[in-house]
Amino acid sequence: MIKEVKISEITENPDNPRFIKDFKYKKLVQSIKEFPEMLKLRPIVVNEHNVILGGNMRYKACIEAGLKKVHIMYANDLTIEQQKEFIIKDNVNFGEWDWDSLGNDWAYEELEEWGLELKFMGENDAEEEWLDMPEFQQDDLTPVRQIIVSFKTDEDVQEFANLVGQKLTDKTKSIWYPKQEIDEVKDLRY
Repeated sequence: MIKEVKISEITENPDNPRFIKDFKYKKLVQSIKEFPEMLKLRPIVVNEHNVILGGNMRYKACIEAGLKKVHIMYANDLTIEQQKEFIIKDNVNFGEWDWDSLGNDWAYEELEEWGLELKFMGENDAEEEWLDMPEFQQDDLTPVRQIIVSFKTDEDVQEFANLVGQKLTDKTKSIWYPKQEIDEVKDLRY
């Protein structure tokens, strides 16, 4: 059963391991401001004590967006172990995107605005501001393995950069690792 309650009646889950930072969070806030009806279709899931099991980031974004009420759904019949499992599984993306369908049937700008990360761009599709960045200079189109690591705080980023002997740039906050990769691009400015 979906119920509308005052936002002050529910509580953020202090054990939630998921977070959204920076521009993605701002996009979520903007999305809620522009399309609050979505929240009724995808309510925040809470336990019997009104502690959030699913939707912590939406809850924070709703507060920032100025909402006074939100839609919730109770998950009263879950054990503590099932609640913990739900918290993780609610945040795992099991599916994959049909990139051909997205490319042919959806507008790139809308997908990006709605929060879909479109990571694969050809050189002709790259925005001008990215053209001189070494990450997008691709003479050899052989697939490259990447690991993208997110940190909770800027201090954590700096600590990692120090650990691997890297210096962060003000513009990108990028870390090139292993270090020999940056030797090829160290003279380029971006």
